[in-house]
Amino acid sequence: MSRKIILWVLWAAFIIYVLFFAPPLHLQETLTLLIEILTLQWTKVNPVILSLFSLIGIWVFIYSCVLFFDGRMQKIPFWAFALASLGTGVIGLIPYLALREANQEFTGAKDPWLQLLDSRSTGIAVTIFTLGLVAFGLFAGDWGDFVQQFLGDRFIHGMSLAFCIFAVLFPTVLGDDMARRGYSSNSQLFWVFALIPLFGPLLYLCWRPPLRDTVSSI
Repeated sequence: MSRKIILWVLWAAFIIYVLFFAPPLHLQETLTLLIEILTLQWTKVNPVILSLFSLIGIWVFIYSCVLFFDGRMQKIPFWAFALASLGTGVIGLIPYLALREANQEFTGAKDPWLQLLDSRSTGIAVTIFTLGLVAFGLFAGDWGDFVQQFLGDRFIHGMSLAFCIFAVLFPTVLGDDMARRGYSSNSQLFWVFALIPLFGPLLYLCWRPPLRDTVSSI
């Protein structure tokens, strides 16, 4: 119960902070930025911000690779929260984490979507793509401009905090997924995957053995 309370408090605190305590929202500039990103006008966008925006999508995909399997065994499916998190980031994800019950099992057959999410090849491809994004932001970006926007723009500020929250919350779902694959959440491997931001979870997707199709005994 304490885990659920902490997650709900974090969810509410993040929303309250972004709405009332974060830097002001520059609506027109934010809409222009989103249009430029979504219409592939990427030369007009600071590479740091473009990379950060893309990495939020990477985080959603990382969680999807774990939680679509978890959602199969929950009373509430994950897909609706996955769609919500595409538009709202952690605001759409945290309610699922708070509502789900601990689960270390998976039964049934994997459909093509689950097979894709479960594939080590998918993990490797996403990791390579992420390395490119991070390198692009680090070496081609204007970090002075990013810091200025982080301190003065609500959208950039909130997106940056959301990236950090994604990293902090991943251990809450990692243990169950490892257990579904026959590994203890108390192992040293758990801490390697949990404590390295972003690349720990990606390394996990590259390493984890695929789940086997099973038939429910019920």
